Amino acid sequence: MILSLTWQICDEYGQFLDPDTPPLPFITREHGDWTLFCNCTEFETAQFLYTKNQMSGGDINTLILIYSTIDAIPLGEVAWESFMMKFNEETPNPSDPGTHAPWMDTPYTAWFQDPHAVVCNMLANPDFKDEMDYTPYYNAKRQWRNIMSGDWAWNQADKIAKDPETHGLTFVPVLLRSDKTTVLVATGQNNYYPLYASIGNVHNNVQCAHHNAVAVVGFLAIPKTVKEYADDVHFRKFKKQLFHSFLSQILRSFKTFMTVPEVVHFGDGHFQCVIYGLGPYIVDYPEQVILSCIVSNWCAKCFTFPTDLDGKDAQLRAQKVMDVLCDNVDFGTLWYQWGVDADIVPFTNDYPCADIHKLLSPDILHQLIKGTFKDHLVVWVEKYLERIHGKTRAKAVMDDIDRRIAAAPSFAGLRRFPQGRGFTQWTGNDSKVLMKVYLPAIEGHVPDDVVWCFRAFLEFCYLVRQDIVTDDTLKEIEEALDHFHHYRKVFQETSVRFDGFSLPRQHSLMHYTKLICMFGAPNGVCSSITESKHIKAVKQPWRRSSKFNALGQILLTNQCLDTLAAARTDFIARGMLGPHPDDGSEADDRGEVDDGGEVDDRGEVDDGAVEGAQVQCNVKLAHMPPSTIHALAEELDVPNLPQLVRLFLYNQLLADDEHTSDTMPLTACPRFQGQIKVFGSVAATFFAPSDPSGPGHYNTVFVNTGSKDGMHSMDVARVLCFFPSIFPCALIHWFKLVSDEPNPGNGMWMVKPSFLDLELNTRELSIIHINMIIRATHLLPIFGKGCVPQKATFHETLDTYRQFYVNKFADHHSFEIAS
Repeated sequence: MILSLTWQICDEYGQFLDPDTPPLPFITREHGDWTLFCNCTEFETAQFLYTKNQMSGGDINTLILIYSTIDAIPLGEVAWESFMMKFNEETPNPSDPGTHAPWMDTPYTAWFQDPHAVVCNMLANPDFKDEMDYTPYYNAKRQWRNIMSGDWAWNQADKIAKDPETHGLTFVPVLLRSDKTTVLVATGQNNYYPLYASIGNVHNNVQCAHHNAVAVVGFLAIPKTVKEYADDVHFRKFKKQLFHSFLSQILRSFKTFMTVPEVVHFGDGHFQCVIYGLGPYIVDYPEQVILSCIVSNWCAKCFTFPTDLDGKDAQLRAQKVMDVLCDNVDFGTLWYQWGVDADIVPFTNDYPCADIHKLLSPDILHQLIKGTFKDHLVVWVEKYLERIHGKTRAKAVMDDIDRRIAAAPSFAGLRRFPQGRGFTQWTGNDSKVLMKVYLPAIEGHVPDDVVWCFRAFLEFCYLVRQDIVTDDTLKEIEEALDHFHHYRKVFQETSVRFDGFSLPRQHSLMHYTKLICMFGAPNGVCSSITESKHIKAVKQPWRRSSKFNALGQILLTNQCLDTLAAARTDFIARGMLGPHPDDGSEADDRGEVDDGGEVDDRGEVDDGAVEGAQVQCNVKLAHMPPSTIHALAEELDVPNLPQLVRLFLYNQLLADDEHTSDTMPLTACPRFQGQIKVFGSVAATFFAPSDPSGPGHYNTVFVNTGSKDGMHSMDVARVLCFFPSIFPCALIHWFKLVSDEPNPGNGMWMVKPSFLDLELNTRELSIIHINMIIRATHLLPIFGKGCVPQKATFHETLDTYRQFYVNKFADHHSFEIAS
């Protein structure tokens, strides 16, 4: 396939240049010019106090008079503007309180930054220059990854390229996100409605990494009224149309450049002619209903009837179809038979090549993690137990499930559940982590079909969260979905869901393969990125405000954060600062709560993206004071440690194809004399685009043994300590496979500790080179039908239980390795 809309560099006047033309210097000031700061220390101090410490302006000025300097930074600033809207339809009798409600006279204010200027700043950001696609693309073997790898971007470019004058332009999709958030419940509802924008050219990993690739561009008004009018049909219609009107007005600065190209300076120093288009809109289901102008409980993507959302082959919604229906069908039929709210005009009608029904993207967080898993499957298990055992016995079983969850061994990025799943405020992170340990916890308490149902659903989740999706992956996704639909029938057969499964969020799973083909891997268009931005754009600025009329203070804080980030980027581009520091201050969706309660996002970060250079793995060792081999053997209770060291040294120094430590006597192995440094723990950070793994310590690991049998040439071992002799090495206790195949029910491999003499508790130990370790793995006990003791703790789990599952749902890497 040939694409005519292929980007070309140009000069500032839009004249195309030779591709080899060098870019203009990005640097506009001399090296060493810290204006408006005196030096590097002052800038770093200002950024630390304002961004990380979040000290108030008065306190900052008490230390150093730089608060006004932050306000004066000329880089990255886009001023906040506002406009008001109010109800403008005529009522039968404006003087009659029964027909003219107070909300009709109330003006509603929206605050916004010009999104066009914000997007231009993104395109000019040198941080993104190496992680940006300038044109839609197809791989030789089809792969879906970033937005520009999807069919939607290609189709949009084809439409634009029908005009010969657009050939050689760069297509820039504008992605939108909106979501209400609550900062505090205790003193009344403090709700805010931020609108975020990003560009589809930057790669998904940049969207997820908190490098200002997603920016807040507006705060929408939230219409409220007294209870008397809350359900009034006019008020409900007004709220919906006001939302669309706000969006249309805020985005108006893009409209001209959706048909007429604009010359934009990019972060690589070149100019390009750009044409914009409205891209995927990422929202939860309630907002999808408003955006797509449909009736609640209908699907926003197709015309499937709400009482039969399991039905297949329904016609997809499209604005052309909706317009034909609205022109030819009466309002009542549209509402009840087609699920169309004909009173509302979508904002996309004001923009070219924009169809809101085609722009709604998949949402892993709300549709899969919090919707299907937390709100549906976990609740159904509890209801099943109540139907089978009665409420009293069911509570005892649920207590045991909670103890099983609490007994899960520690693992990198896995938060603790000391009380199991019995907490009232669920964040998206809580649901994500519970997914990783829930399946073995319910095994033995529920029928096999329930286990298979959870397995199919979890496999579906991890497949769609992969960074790169191929044709083979799409087939696996479809197979997992078919298995999920088949095995979830157990909940209908046991009368837990006697009315079937017509649930909009579960129905959305049926559209995932098509949406992946349209928009690339879903991890780049997930609302968890939105929830994460709430922390930085709303919650933290609100906390540092006076709490009185806080919105103005929130806007000012965001503006200062943007200018500081732009200043740092400028200093980095001029070689005056190193790369962005590791921050890790933002959780993936730590600040978002189901019931609107406030969550302290300053505490432990369980699943956040870690800023800084992206590497596959970064490992830090924490060493203890030097020791001797014999002293270490006594401390670890491994009497044969000196012999193990000698065998290891032979394998490293003298072994060949015919001679190994297994075939040579111990006397032929070299001795090691002297002190050694011992490392009792390791902190490891892995780059995982779909599911970041955070810092942790090794308990159990995958070891590359090259074995032809079992788990993909790998074995599992428990690391007792790391220490360098002549080579970096680790003392490990081997685990062996229970079976040559994974468990047929949950799909996990099973292992058990290996003993040379079980009666004497003689463990099978070895010393291996650290390069043989692939990465950490997470083991979960095979509980069977037994109950976990009341006083059991997760610290003792690996020593207490004798058989374990290799948890392939622990994270992104584990799923790829152990599937």
